[in-house]
Amino acid sequence: MSKSRLPLIDVSGCEVAPLAREPLSVEGAAKLAKKLKALSDPGRLRLLSLVASHAGGEACVCDLSAGIDLSQPTISHHLKVLRTAGLLESERRGSWVYYRVVPEALQPLSQLFGPDSFAESPR
Repeated sequence: MSKSRLPLIDVSGCEVAPLAREPLSVEGAAKLAKKLKALSDPGRLRLLSLVASHAGGEACVCDLSAGIDLSQPTISHHLKVLRTAGLLESERRGSWVYYRVVPEALQPLSQLFGPDSFAESPR
């Protein structure tokens, strides 16, 4: 079997756009990793999406318990992890706790993985 070589192509005039605007700093990577770790669990990701999509931008813990196949203690644990990661804020009103997404916490995620990050290079 003979080895054939592919013809060389001159790519000196081609410029490929980077996938990200700039590399993460050590501190930025640590902060982002904390958020990504919190979001890496499907239950937590689902809870965050339930809060984010709820009318008025906030949801009572009683609303989050309905329709999700997790026990109340598990839901409470996941909500605590999301709060600790800075993705959710909570406020007690009477006997219920209401949760809302912290938009500023999601911004670094959208900047890293947003449409600008994966723009096609000019052809």
